[in-house]
Amino acid sequence: MTIDITPEMTSRHYLASQKRYETMKYAYSGKSGLKLPMLSLGLWHNFGSSASMPNMKALCFTAFDNGVTHFDIANNYGPPPGSAEENFGKILHTDLRPYRDELIISTKAGYEMWPGPYGDHGSRKYLLASLDQSLRRLNLDYVDIFYHHRMDPETPLEESMGALAQAVKSGKALYAGISNYDAEHTKKAAAILAGLNCPFVINQVRYSLFNRQIEKDNLKEAARKAGCGIITFSPLAQGLLTDRYLTGIPADSRIAVSGKFLHESDLTEERLAQIRALNDIARRRGQTLAQMALSWILRDGAITSVLIGASKPEQITENIKIIQNTSFTDEELAEIDRIAPAAE
Repeated sequence: MTIDITPEMTSRHYLASQKRYETMKYAYSGKSGLKLPMLSLGLWHNFGSSASMPNMKALCFTAFDNGVTHFDIANNYGPPPGSAEENFGKILHTDLRPYRDELIISTKAGYEMWPGPYGDHGSRKYLLASLDQSLRRLNLDYVDIFYHHRMDPETPLEESMGALAQAVKSGKALYAGISNYDAEHTKKAAAILAGLNCPFVINQVRYSLFNRQIEKDNLKEAARKAGCGIITFSPLAQGLLTDRYLTGIPADSRIAVSGKFLHESDLTEERLAQIRALNDIARRRGQTLAQMALSWILRDGAITSVLIGASKPEQITENIKIIQNTSFTDEELAEIDRIAPAAE
């Protein structure tokens, strides 16, 4: 179900679809009792101060109407930092508040947010102060998951994990998460949080056909032993794993327009050949390249949820079509491995 953008979206008229739970699939996050949808909506790129509020609402409504209950944010998402939380907080206040108990809302702290030594990294002071700021921007009393956004070698891991445990103990978060943690530090973080009786449920990491570092790091096995789930971001490699670049660089593409996350140098002839070869497999499967790239991440059951970003509601409805098609034949997997090997 796609939501059309209408003037009414600036008013309090949203009613969620009564069919919102009919097709989405959910999985437990690690050994916890928390279930996450197969696809979650990330608010990284398209919820900043220059974004259209009617479009942001349409994205959220389309996601929720299709069973996407998890909305993922961070303190520094925007631009500018903080604006994604502010905008989503407005949507929560005007439209989604009646559905709060059906939503999983997560935020993070770990990157620079304000000047000086206390606005970055992983200290107890920074993490707990940032969470308070996030709750104000979101108009919430608590978030469902609070993450430490990145490993910080300058701060004792015990201090960062202690701050997450304090956030949960205070009632400002229900669960603790980590993001961008490798296998070794995931195991250490899990042990510390277990000792603090803190519910640790998830590690959020980058993973795609073009970035298979977590396989080389054996993170899937580490997460299984630690009892936590894995949620992945950038599953489409910033748009490379879509049909946008099959014939080159479109004038309105991310590479051509901004160059902030993708550069022309990223689209080498070798990479373009990989994209086209993967697209051929997707077509044989009856999928778009983007759909197959998402399905591939969920192929073995080790990943709890995949974060998708969207600039249009239609992108959400297209991606959700993968729900019934995440299985691959051995031949397909072998061909994909030849095209995009884990060693890259």
